[in-house]
Amino acid sequence: MPHPIFDQAEFDSRIGRLRAVMARQGVAAAIFDEIEAMAWLGGYGSSLNRWRCLVVPLEAAPFILIRALDASVCRAQSWVPEVLSYQDWADPMPVLAAALNARGLASARIGLDRNSYAMSLARFDALQAALPRAGFIDLGPLVHELRLIKSPAEIALLRRSAGVADTAIAEAAAALNVGGTQRDAAVAVTACFLRMGADPSLPGPISTVTGWDFLHAPLDTRTLTQGDMVHIELTPRIAGYSARIMRCVSLGPPSDAAQRATEALIALQDAQIAAMRPGASAREVDAILREGVVRAGLRDSYDNITAYTLGLYAPQTPRTSDFTRILTPVADWPLEAGMVFHVYASAGGSAISETVLVSEAGPERLTQAPRRLIVNA
Repeated sequence: MPHPIFDQAEFDSRIGRLRAVMARQGVAAAIFDEIEAMAWLGGYGSSLNRWRCLVVPLEAAPFILIRALDASVCRAQSWVPEVLSYQDWADPMPVLAAALNARGLASARIGLDRNSYAMSLARFDALQAALPRAGFIDLGPLVHELRLIKSPAEIALLRRSAGVADTAIAEAAAALNVGGTQRDAAVAVTACFLRMGADPSLPGPISTVTGWDFLHAPLDTRTLTQGDMVHIELTPRIAGYSARIMRCVSLGPPSDAAQRATEALIALQDAQIAAMRPGASAREVDAILREGVVRAGLRDSYDNITAYTLGLYAPQTPRTSDFTRILTPVADWPLEAGMVFHVYASAGGSAISETVLVSEAGPERLTQAPRRLIVNA
C-alpha cells in the first residue's frame, strides 16, 4: 500500500542507494532487523517483543517477516509488497529460510549488521543453523550512513518537529513555578506535542540543575523552590523525525554566575553553528565550543560530545540518540549539506541546544525559540 507519509519515489531512492552498495560488495540479499533500518527502508517497524526483519534482495522485491499479530498493520503502513508472518510460539528462522530458498537465496551471500541491537548471539546462531549454506557478510552501519543526508521530505518533517519544540519549550517554561514540580512541565509538553500533531512520546529529560552533567537526571516530584534552575530538553517527533531543543528556566532571578555562563555558552555555540558549513572539518567545528568552554573557565574539561545526528527515531528503539556522526576532538570527517544535528552545550549550571541543518547556503537553525536563560519571576 502507499505509505502515509512518503511517496514511492522516496523509498525507491533509498532502496536504490542500498542496492548500489550491495552490488559493489557482492551481496545478494540483506537482512535488516533494527527498527530504524526497517522503518527507513520499508516504511514500518515494530517492537522487538518478537523478532522481525526486512529482507532486501538485490534482484527481487523486498519482503517483511513479522509476527502474525502485527501483519495487517504492517501491510497498511508499508509499501513493501509481501509481508510474511508467523505465530507467536513459532520460530521465525525456518520461515525466513523458506522464503529465501524460494527466491534461490538459501546459499547466497547475505548481508546484515553484526552490531544490530536486534541480532543477539543466540539469534545469529539460529539464523546460521536455518541457512547452513549461506555466507553472511557484515554490512556494518550501512543504513545509518545512508540516512545521514536528509531528503527534502525528511527536512520538511524535521522543520515541523522543530516548530513543535519551539512552542513546547515556551509552554513547559511557563508551567514551572515555585511550589510546583518538574512534572508540571512534563504535562504541558506532552499536551503540546499531541495538540500540535506530534507523535505520542515522552517529553524528554527535565531535571533540576546541579552541575554540567545534570542533563539526563530523571524526572522527580520534589517541590520547586525559589532559586531553582530547571533544565528542559525536548525531543518531539513527527512521523518519527525528531528535532531537539534545550533551555534552562530560573525560578526567580538567576545568579550572576548562571547568567554569565548562559551568555558565554550562547556566544560560543553561535560561533560553532556559524562554522557548520559543507566541507567544514568536524573536529574544528567541535573545537570552537569545546576549547572555548574550557578556556573561559566554565569547565575544567569537556568530556562529552558537542553535537550528534538527528533524523528518524522509531518509538520502540533502545537508541534514544543517533551517534552515527558526533562532534568530538577526533571526528575526522567533513560536514555535508543535508546533515542535521542536535548541537548542545552545558557548563556553569546552564545548558542550551538547537537543531541545525547544514545546507549549501550555510547553517540553518531549525529551532527558533529565543536563545536566553528563561526567568520565571
